[in-house]
Order: sequence, then C-alpha cells, then structure tokens
Amino acid sequence: MGKTRRIDRWFAIYPLGLILFGAAMWLILSAGATGQPGLPASSVNVATDPGTLSAELFKNLRSPLGILLLQIMVIIAFTRCCAKVLRKFGQPEVIGEVMGGIFLGPSVLGWLFPAAGAFLFPPTSLANLGLLSQIGLIIFMFVVGMEVDTDVLKKKVHSAILISHASMVMPFLLGSLLSLALYKDYAPAGVPFTPFCLFMGIAMSITAFPVLARILRERGLSLSPFGTVALTCAAIDDLTAWCALAIVAAVSRQGTIVNSLVDIALCGIHIAAMLFVVGPLLNRLIAGGTSPTMGRMSPQSQGGEGAEGATGSIREKGAIAAVLFTAFFSALVTETIGIHALFGAFLAGMVIPRETAFRETLARRLELFSTMILLPLFFALSGLRTQISLLNDGSSWVICGIIILVAITGKFVGSAGAARWSGSTWRDSLVIGALMNTRGLVELVALNIGYDLGIITPVIFTMMVIMALVTTLMTGPLLSFLMPDGSADEHCMRTP
Repeated sequence: MGKTRRIDRWFAIYPLGLILFGAAMWLILSAGATGQPGLPASSVNVATDPGTLSAELFKNLRSPLGILLLQIMVIIAFTRCCAKVLRKFGQPEVIGEVMGGIFLGPSVLGWLFPAAGAFLFPPTSLANLGLLSQIGLIIFMFVVGMEVDTDVLKKKVHSAILISHASMVMPFLLGSLLSLALYKDYAPAGVPFTPFCLFMGIAMSITAFPVLARILRERGLSLSPFGTVALTCAAIDDLTAWCALAIVAAVSRQGTIVNSLVDIALCGIHIAAMLFVVGPLLNRLIAGGTSPTMGRMSPQSQGGEGAEGATGSIREKGAIAAVLFTAFFSALVTETIGIHALFGAFLAGMVIPRETAFRETLARRLELFSTMILLPLFFALSGLRTQISLLNDGSSWVICGIIILVAITGKFVGSAGAARWSGSTWRDSLVIGALMNTRGLVELVALNIGYDLGIITPVIFTMMVIMALVTTLMTGPLLSFLMPDGSADEHCMRTP
C-alpha cells in the first residue's frame, strides 16, 4: 500500500518537473538569442520557411547516403514483390528478383519513366551501389563454397563425373564455336579472341548450384537418386567453372595464356596455402572455439548463469570473426593477383571445416543477410546493365535466339545423354538434363565478371542475361511435365 502511494506521488510531481524543465530551457534559449549581436533577421526564420525547408530536405535526400538508402529500400521492396509473384507460378524466387532488377533498369523503368529512373539511379550513385553489391556477392560466393560438400563429391564423383564432364564439355565446345561467329561484330574492340572464346564457352557451361539446390529442396527431391547426382554434378560444374573463369580473368588482363602464367601460378600457390595451411588452422580454431549447441538458444543466452555462457559466446564470436576474416582475406588476395575477389571468397568457403553445427549455422546466417539485403542490389545493378533496347533489329534477336538454342542444346542434351549412358532411365535422364540446364544467379555473377573485365559488350551481356532467364524459367515447367507425380523412377541409376 505504501509503495503504491509513493508511485502516485511521483506521478503527481512528474508533470510539474517537466514544466519547470521546459520553462528553464525557454529562458536559457531566449537569453542566448537576444545576446547575439548583429544577428541577420532572415536567419531567424530559416527553418520555418516552407520553400527553404523543402529545398534542404531535398538536398539531404540527394546526398550520396540518402540516395543509397533510397535505392536499397526501393530495390528490396520491389524485388521481393516480384519474387513473391513468380513464386506463385512455380518459379524460384531468384528469378523474380532478377526480373525485378531488370524492371528497375533502363529496359523498363528507364524506358517508361525516364525521369523516375534518372532520379532513382543517377550515374554518380552507381559506384556506391556497385561496391555494396560486390560485398554481397563476396558473402554469397563464400556461402556457396561452404555448401559444396567435398565429402559427397568424393563419394559420388565416379557416378557423376561422366555427366558433369559431358554437361560442361559439350556446351563449352558449342559456345567456343559460337564465339567464332560473334567475335568480329560483337566482341569489344581490342579484346583478343582467346579470352572472348574461353569466356563464351564457360558462360554456356555454368549450372547454378544454389538455385538447383533450392529447386530440389522445394520439391522434396534433394535425397532422390537423380537429385543427389544432379547436385553433385552441379557442384563439380561450379568448381570447374570458377577455376576456368579464374584462368580467363588472368588471360584477359595479360592478353595471352603465356603472359598470364604468373597470375595462374600465384593463384595456384594461394589455393595450396588455403587448402593445406589455412584450412587446418581454421579447423583447430573452430574445434576449440565453438560448442555443439552453436546456433541454439542456451540457458545462458536466455538470462541464466552467464560466466561459462559468456566465455563460450566470446569464443564462438572469435571463430566467426576468424572465418569472415579468412573470406575477405582470400578475396583480397585473388583480387590483388588479378583473378577476381569472388574466386577467393568461393575458395575460402570450400576450406571451412566440415564441423556441421558451426558451418550450417554460419551459412544460414550469412545467406539470410546476403540474399535478403545485399544480393537484390546486385540484381538491380545487373538490371541497369541489361539494355534490351540495344537489341533493336531482327538480326540481334536472331543472334539472341541462337545463343539460347546453343545453351539449351549443349547443357540439356549433353547432361541427359550422359545420364542415359550411365544407366538412368529416359525420364530421369531428361530430368537431370533439365536440372543441369538451370543457370540462374551463378550465370549472372559470371556475366558481370566478364562485363567488368571488358570481355563482353553490353549487347552480348544483355543477350546472355536473357539466355540465363529463359534457361532457368524452363526448369520448373519441364520438371512438372516430366514428373507429374513428383517422384523419380525406382531404379534411376542402374549400372549398365
């Protein structure tokens, strides 16, 4: 009862205290204003002038930080809406996000509402947007590297090696042949044929391992025989493609394969150091710095006894910091060598020890942050580079159609034929071909690397983006057509 009376008394005094505080501040401010000699009369009402206030607000909005924050808000909101819409049609969310980025670029927004496009994406702001999107890509490729399970690769490499190689060799050869026809009219001026040819071959050979994994997971096919084979093949494809892309990056900077041998040798030294030095050190650090319950709420984290819990939390944070430091360090090394930062991030992800709780928890946290916030910025940047208006005549669209046809033929036919040869049924062979034809986000990453290196022109970039969208959009309907019951054949990997 006495405690209640004290509380009531304090509530009665509280308004009086606020009034006294306000009166004191008013007296202080009034005395200070009258004491300023020679104060211009116009400056007294500067904050109350509606015109001046709106101009000041607009100026703050157009500051570099203001523009970047506005871009992030619009990009995240719009790409997520597009992802939800495409999801209702059975497509991966990444396709909606990519299309959302294209809609925000000159192909749609800049064409229909040029003033809005110029206001939202002024040329001076693209550098900041590009740097932030590159950070997102580094984190994403680091997560992709962590998702490549080398133990599974070792177990299934014999059954998947034929399909994987066929799914890369055939589109690579077709892409290289296509580069002969495209080089004269569509390659950038001054770019040697070798990097252009190699890049076109790699771009045709890529399979989007992360998108493929999500498609299989959403359909409950991850553990099916052809699902595991497709995932293994896609992982081998990604690993091979990134190694080849690193070589292409070195060649494009040096001009010829011979001149790029130093860069390739330095990259090889870095790979060896990561595998045989950094990896074991991280394994020792993570083993001593994490707990089996990492990622789950412990009693200490819920407010229980805190001494041991705080110590464990500090150790886990130290392990996470060391892993992230390794990712950015590896990215910096490969960027300095002249390969590309993304290759270093991918390599760092692969050497993370296979300590299940730590790796899965870290991958989940980083993937959520990168895919929800940073990757949409990359989609928007890719959309700004995609200029469909450049395909302004019939011949350009014919070339675009040929690129799509070559990509589908090489990847789908090569994968399905190899799967059938290895003992799969016809239906499951076609399913594997459809899955391996998925390009998605990884293709966009590779295309942006080629664009940044100056290997491809905006026209080829646009055509290849359309190809990536078409081949990924095909996957869902093809799977539904080939597997109306959603199940695999019972004996899909019989040995001949």
